[in-house]
Amino acid sequence: MSLSRREFLQALGAAAAAGFALDARTASQASSFYDLPRFGNVSLLHFTDCHAQLLPVHFREPNVNLGVAGSTNRPPHLVGEALLKHFRLRPGSREAHAFTHLDFARAAKTYGKLGGFAHLATLVKRLRAERSASLLLDGGDTWQGSATSLWTRGQDMIEAQKLLGVDIMTGHWEFTYGAARVKEVVARDFAGRIEFLAQNVETGDFGDPVFKPYTIRELAGVPVGIIGQAFPYTPIAHPRRFVAEWKFGIEEERLQRLASEIRGKGAQVVVLLSHNGMDVDLKLASRVTGIDVVLGGHTHDGVPEPVVVSNAKGRTLVTNAGSNGKFLAVLDLDVRGGRISGHRYRLLPVFANLLPADPEMARLIEARRAPYAGKLSEKLAVTEALLYRRGNFNGSFDQLILDALMEVKGAEIAFSPGFRWGTTLLPGEAITLEQVMNQTAITYPRTTLAELTGAAIKTILEDVCDNLFHPDPYYRQGGDMVRVGGMSYSCNPLEKIGRRIGDMRLRGRPMEVDKTYKVASWAPVGEGENAGEPMWDVLSRYLRDRKVVKPRELNLPRLVGVKGNLGIA
Repeated sequence: MSLSRREFLQALGAAAAAGFALDARTASQASSFYDLPRFGNVSLLHFTDCHAQLLPVHFREPNVNLGVAGSTNRPPHLVGEALLKHFRLRPGSREAHAFTHLDFARAAKTYGKLGGFAHLATLVKRLRAERSASLLLDGGDTWQGSATSLWTRGQDMIEAQKLLGVDIMTGHWEFTYGAARVKEVVARDFAGRIEFLAQNVETGDFGDPVFKPYTIRELAGVPVGIIGQAFPYTPIAHPRRFVAEWKFGIEEERLQRLASEIRGKGAQVVVLLSHNGMDVDLKLASRVTGIDVVLGGHTHDGVPEPVVVSNAKGRTLVTNAGSNGKFLAVLDLDVRGGRISGHRYRLLPVFANLLPADPEMARLIEARRAPYAGKLSEKLAVTEALLYRRGNFNGSFDQLILDALMEVKGAEIAFSPGFRWGTTLLPGEAITLEQVMNQTAITYPRTTLAELTGAAIKTILEDVCDNLFHPDPYYRQGGDMVRVGGMSYSCNPLEKIGRRIGDMRLRGRPMEVDKTYKVASWAPVGEGENAGEPMWDVLSRYLRDRKVVKPRELNLPRLVGVKGNLGIA
């Protein structure tokens, strides 16, 4: 089903009549905010990294997203006012709230939550009704990030994808349910409906392709080729056992062959649906020719405009469409004479209070959540502070996890992964079990307690830091720095590995290379780890004991060498 502009306005009126918070002014704002005049003859709708958030959420964008080497002071490594200035967005506007961390708690109360698949469905229907030829592309990280997705092994999201009308997807966190589960979904649930593409996944024995690498769809008489690119570091970033028999990689040379092959088959537009991360995509676009557009994900960068990258034979538009269901990208292409003659792009924030919930999707969500609703609504505590995760070095929800680990596990130091998913809570909101699961819902959630030497701790910090700040984008895995509790340290992102981390201290005293320290952590990637209870149990018990979460100071490193970097506010 599609929703025309007239039907969209009728839906707004019906929603208001039913008690939905839409006054005449809000309905008018909704109509104008999402009024995109039709352009060209081919349209691509793209969302990515929704992390299983079926309901509207708050999600605070980072105030620290440092760029290094060739990425310095360029998108996506702009935050706050620098981002607004670069993309000509008005301070204090809806867009400013969606794309930045600025004055977040106040702006969140003003503009409300974003995302939610029922609201996204309404927007998708309207846009597709206004565009005669379109594809809806899902960049992955769709089946992970919530309790219901974890407990149903992604089935709640799979049903939502089908109802939303997704045409094509690629993957990343999907693989943490195991190879058998992914293959089962592709063969059963997606058959004849959604194509799962990944040119860079092959069997470890003979190098056979695991998934279809690309597809060619005809839109308004225009052959459009779509290549899938799954997250290339899946077996490194997660336990290898999930995909023990598969190999992943960037596979630049194979991608070039495929782009040329697709052109040879008559495709007039070639698109890479990527889960590389934007820095990797920018480099890839400069080296691989024949790709017109990269629709990117993984690094959760909400970038309002495409970056135009030149290569040996032309130019490529590189985009990244944010996370947590906050955005829907709309790329309209004017294809004439076998080539793209023009384009229009808009990364639309999905404001839940501007878009009425699609009734059919709302019913599906309610039905999928119903068996778990009572359990998820358990109130564990109330927060007096803004709780968020996203940022290169730490977030207040991460700090809460670190504090819980150290106290419950009796540790001097705590590590928590630099995950970029996890929703935001405003001051005064209840921390429910659902909110805890939104931060911890993974298939390897166990906590650990280990004795580590000062030298081993430094090695860990250096390795993770290199994944984030390596000068070559192909060596960046796209997460944030491991969160650290208990100890302090300095970090120079511009140094080489082995020299970025310094001045490590515990309780103000320098840490010793050979001395051992008790370190708690969770989400062990290595095999055979001495793993304890899941992180959600540790955090829930910690919160039940406190009832109230007071504002807390973030344990952040002392940064060196970042003066003038527009990736720090």
